[in-house]
Amino acid sequence: MSNISPKERILRVLNKKKVDRPPVICPGGMMNAAIVDVMKSTGHTLPEAHHDDRLMAELARDVHKYTGFENFGIPFCMTVEAEVLGSEINFGTLACEPKIEKEVFDSVSEVVYQDIGQMLKKGRIESVVQAAYHLSRKNTDVPVVGNLTGPLSTSASIVNPVSFLKELRKDKENAHKVINYVTDFLIEYAKLMIDNGADLISIGDPTATGEILGPKMFEEYALRYLNKLIDGIHSLNAPVIVHICGNINTVKQFIPYIRSDAISTDAIINLRALKDEFPSITTMGNLSTFLLQFGTPEKVGEQTERLLKDGIDIISPACGLSTSSSIQNIRALTKTVKEHREYGRSSFLPAQQVH
Repeated sequence: MSNISPKERILRVLNKKKVDRPPVICPGGMMNAAIVDVMKSTGHTLPEAHHDDRLMAELARDVHKYTGFENFGIPFCMTVEAEVLGSEINFGTLACEPKIEKEVFDSVSEVVYQDIGQMLKKGRIESVVQAAYHLSRKNTDVPVVGNLTGPLSTSASIVNPVSFLKELRKDKENAHKVINYVTDFLIEYAKLMIDNGADLISIGDPTATGEILGPKMFEEYALRYLNKLIDGIHSLNAPVIVHICGNINTVKQFIPYIRSDAISTDAIINLRALKDEFPSITTMGNLSTFLLQFGTPEKVGEQTERLLKDGIDIISPACGLSTSSSIQNIRALTKTVKEHREYGRSSFLPAQQVH
């Protein structure tokens, strides 16, 4: 197992098989590592790479090469779906990620339902799909992670989010109709990525939290549609990672019922305790992104060692990285994990020696 490839390692973990050590990844999407330091070093930059498939693939390779994360992750934002569904997007700058400028609908009752096949030809979907193709053909040992914005977050990016959250209670019929439609679209988008080389799908759904929804609506909306999406992806023979934002304590009882192959959490969550309480869960995370931005390589190494000793299955940042995060700190994270098998403790090399 000493010669196991990064792709085989992550796929083995997601299939609950033994590996030499945990993978260390940063999936992309809401958790991408296209930081300013990497882009300035290579000249492959955002926002241009949001639109150009070859540039997107090159930047994904740069992130893998310069940070040490053991995957390619595309795209580099959470706005691909919203743009296709009609919302206005501000594509940001080198140092600022894209955001929703204006949602296309004011209410769930106003949503216009378009043909999904036609929507898949719009926006940046073709760029993402082609980037997956380029990456998978040229780098067969590195897993390509395709990213989706989850059903509730995508719905809240096409319907005014204040109205949307109110209407989850006040207009359940139309709310369910919108989220179901969005979920069907996401399954077909995932299929395109998988058919063109994505090895697994990571779902980030920051609106689907206990803090925002509470337990009752989390079960009614988040759990239901995440599982529909996961089941759709599993039918395509691809594994799924789900990231749950925030404090999960109010909805913790539902976590084992999310049918993903791994659960990723924010830094606030004690993953060892979660793993002890629910042994069937494959855990991912959850190194503080605050630490990665403002800490030191030594502190990053210490916290990474703690995660390794706690038996966390996949090591990764806890959430989205700031674009100003320190490349030295990220390398300390990835280097510590890679040395775990051989040395069992962190041992930092100069940044230029990290591969």
